[in-house]
Amino acid sequence: MMVVRLSIPAILCGVVFVLLPSAIAQSQDQGREQSRGQARSQDTAQAVFEALIDRVWQFELDESPLLATNVGDPRGQDRLPDMSLSALDRRYAKRTQFLEELNAIDPDALSESSATDHALLAYRLGQQIASHDLQLHLMPISNREGFHISLPELARVMNPRTEQDFQNYISRLKDVSRYTDDHIALLRKGIQRQMTQPAIIMRDSLSQVNAHVVDDPSRSLLLTNLSDEVRASFSADQWTRIENEICEAVSTHVVPSYERFAQFLHDEYLPHCRGSIGASSLPRGRELYRDRVRRFTTLDLTPEAIHETGIRENKRIRSEMDAIRQRVTFDGDLPAFIKHLRTDPKFYPATKQDLLKEVALILKKADGRLPELFSRLPRIPYGIREVPDYIAPQTTSAYYWPPATDGSRGGFYYINTYNLSARPLYQLESLSLHEAVPGHHLQLALQAELTDLHPISRESSITAFIEGWALYSERLGKEIGFYKDSYQDFGRLSMEAWRASRLVVDTGIHWMGWSRQQAIQYMTDNTALSEHNITAEVDRYIGWPGQALAYKIGELAITRMRREAEQQLGEQFDVREFHDAVLAQGAIPLPLLQQRIDAFVESYESTSD
Repeated sequence: MMVVRLSIPAILCGVVFVLLPSAIAQSQDQGREQSRGQARSQDTAQAVFEALIDRVWQFELDESPLLATNVGDPRGQDRLPDMSLSALDRRYAKRTQFLEELNAIDPDALSESSATDHALLAYRLGQQIASHDLQLHLMPISNREGFHISLPELARVMNPRTEQDFQNYISRLKDVSRYTDDHIALLRKGIQRQMTQPAIIMRDSLSQVNAHVVDDPSRSLLLTNLSDEVRASFSADQWTRIENEICEAVSTHVVPSYERFAQFLHDEYLPHCRGSIGASSLPRGRELYRDRVRRFTTLDLTPEAIHETGIRENKRIRSEMDAIRQRVTFDGDLPAFIKHLRTDPKFYPATKQDLLKEVALILKKADGRLPELFSRLPRIPYGIREVPDYIAPQTTSAYYWPPATDGSRGGFYYINTYNLSARPLYQLESLSLHEAVPGHHLQLALQAELTDLHPISRESSITAFIEGWALYSERLGKEIGFYKDSYQDFGRLSMEAWRASRLVVDTGIHWMGWSRQQAIQYMTDNTALSEHNITAEVDRYIGWPGQALAYKIGELAITRMRREAEQQLGEQFDVREFHDAVLAQGAIPLPLLQQRIDAFVESYESTSD
């Protein structure tokens, strides 16, 4: 006779049930029905989730015509986003509803890829909702970001090629007036609610705006940023007509809008910008900063813990820097060596062509070594461009512009050729590996090509992952033949110290009440960055609370995961397969990445068993 023990409560009570054969059969039928019920429940959850994420995606495409442009969707190509207060409130309400629906779906009942999509959608909606709750939408511009800075890149973003493309482009130029007024209304509401930027970082905002108030519309970046190849694809008569329509739109809609915005900045906004620099001084400021820490790092870390991590990292890095100083037999201490690097002309390019050629050489060398680190490489190419003149004085050494997710536009590594005495050659290897390959371009281009991910997940922009990967990639240069020159290796360490210092400075400014000068002095004492770059960086942290924390926190997490995988797998560890596993699902929160790498290690261990 078969003895079957049923139910945890019964066993805990010391009761043993003895079942007859008919009861056994009934129990088996019930078990099968329960299994079928669970399967139906999982199928239902999967279907409900797929329908929800599709609805969210369609909503985002409808609400953001520029997102639609980026993914190759035809809707809304003749207009700019509605940035009115009522539209933002409506989006907030809809996203809150979406999040409630999402939270009702058990991610454990979903497929593996959908469970990842679930986590990414929860992160995305949570960030959008929190930003609105904390009134960050009332500060839509800064010294580095905003419609007034990004709009001149519209030609490159849209990349118009056909007659219809250009009609859409011209329609968008005509919509700039309404778009500008939307932003003015947001900023006015920000003034009313004391949600304004610090005055110190907005000191050059008028010059940023006035750079686009041109007397001759043919000199506007909205025309000159169109490629020569596109112009050549039209007949002379066709292009003359298109060019005239663009110039007309620039003259009658764009330039007056920039003039109006400059007047608003001068008369209303700048006089109301705050004297304090820390986020803690804003309404609900400490709550705001804690939220930004969680959002940008994807971890529940305290500002105090992050601050101490930065100090520890800088102590380690400084020791490695001093070892290089001794290796090159410099006659002086480390501060003297750093001063030497900042001031000796031999460490700086003589012309911008010298700088650009050096960058191109580094990246061509890196391209050839990538198969040693990755078994899968992106198809989407990247190029090199100079940072536009109108923003170059206010921004840092370089940045990366991602490709379109539909593959219609490549990625671009923008290098700053302004003030060459602030662009050290000894940092170019680490800078270029970070911004292009194996850093931002390789990761983001691969993500754009992950067709098995839902489109909303391919658009994921988890800063701790993206910037953590790029900083980790700087160190990868050691594995593919870079940093053989001691000065370049010192430059790598200086770049790492720069990111470690961000942990100290960002928390110092926004949580501990540091002054701007304290932050500048700390960066001066702990990095080899030029004085110009240090000032630009500190102003960036002031205007973007929490974002700068993501780099080092993300890099530390990825480095730790690799070290643990190497220790657990020993000779089985394959760096190419590890990197493929890290990048396989695009930019994901660090806890989700940890789960993925744990599964990667377990798959090896189970195979060996």
